Amino acid sequence: MRGLQRRAFLKATALAATGGTTLASGTVGTPRPKVLLRSSWQTVNIGDIAHTPGVLRLLRTHIPEAEITLWPSNVDNGVEQLLLNAFPDLRIAKPRSPELTQAFAECDFLLHGSGPSIVAERDLVTWSESTGKPYGIYGITFSEKQSSATSATSDEAMARSVEVLSRASFVFFRDSTSLALAKRLGAKSPLMEFGPDGAFACDLRDAESADRFLQKHGLEEGRFLCCIPRLRYTPYWQIKEVPFDERKHARNEAMKEHDHVALREAIVRVVNETDHKVLICPEDRTQMAVGKEVLYDKLPREVLDRVVWRPDYWLTGEAVSVYVRSAGLFGNEMHSPIMCVGHGVPAIVCRFAEQTSKGFMWRDIGLGEWLFDHDSPDDQRRIVPAVLAMAKNPDDARAKAASARSSVEQRQRETMAVLRQRLLDGRPA
Repeated sequence: MRGLQRRAFLKATALAATGGTTLASGTVGTPRPKVLLRSSWQTVNIGDIAHTPGVLRLLRTHIPEAEITLWPSNVDNGVEQLLLNAFPDLRIAKPRSPELTQAFAECDFLLHGSGPSIVAERDLVTWSESTGKPYGIYGITFSEKQSSATSATSDEAMARSVEVLSRASFVFFRDSTSLALAKRLGAKSPLMEFGPDGAFACDLRDAESADRFLQKHGLEEGRFLCCIPRLRYTPYWQIKEVPFDERKHARNEAMKEHDHVALREAIVRVVNETDHKVLICPEDRTQMAVGKEVLYDKLPREVLDRVVWRPDYWLTGEAVSVYVRSAGLFGNEMHSPIMCVGHGVPAIVCRFAEQTSKGFMWRDIGLGEWLFDHDSPDDQRRIVPAVLAMAKNPDDARAKAASARSSVEQRQRETMAVLRQRLLDGRPA
């Protein structure tokens, strides 16, 4: 950190270390600070759901006096009630609603939540141009391929994205690769640093549903691992009204065996060499079928009595309540591992070229030994031994996850201190 970045960061972290200054400050008539959170991109993936309650929990913990309004893209499938149950004071301002118009008038700051890109880039521009008020960006991945627009050249789209980053009060990138790219392309926000994905703080729970599921399938606490499949491209055409993509489908078909053979071998070895069971479970609505086809149906018959395949999608609360009872998780997804580590549960991440750089956050939080690339033969050979080590040495695995969790929580305190200071700076004298 240099210059303005370092001064702003030190000012904010010093505030966090001393407990901060209450924004409302106890003065009669002083209004509470109001934050508009732009988040909740979709509900077909428990990771996309988790972004929002994660950031809401951070806001409630570190800036409890703030009044929060959520500006979502989608809170269907029961997610709206899930959020309101966890955060009863939350205000929700849906697109094109009177509540959103009111939020534009009343809120002091717009916070763009975690995501695979500057998901609501145009909304940040609209906010800035129509209100003149500041915004910040929290826990995103930034990549050249994610920033291309359908109606402009890639260079034009990237230039607009860099401008949006530059106008932000701060930008926290959830992986160092994204941060390096933004700096290389000339983004000039006063503060750009690594900042964990908001889903690390997700603490939604549905213990009742989780307990029923675990009891039904004989999954005992600490004696099972979770495994999550994933194709190179999510086949959204199966679950959304989007056109079938022949190119992506062909790539999925070509690579699905390659990308799951090590996971399948790990399942067999865990069952044969430990007393653990394995739960094959989904992160999005397409993965129940994927898990059955490429994992469960191809396992040797003699191990199936200790392998559970979940046929149904679940919401984030139930998933977290299952993960925290497991001995760990491995697979081709990112946000279930994030939620695991956020609770000190060991988690191994496998990635491939078609994904964004988000997987590299595992290196940023000290878990590089648990990050594997399916496009690397050497990495693929190391997946099974790593899963076995996690199962056979639970104390070591838990200690490693706890260390990563501690690192994440420190950055959460520091990043929330930056937002707190920005709100404090913007309050009337």
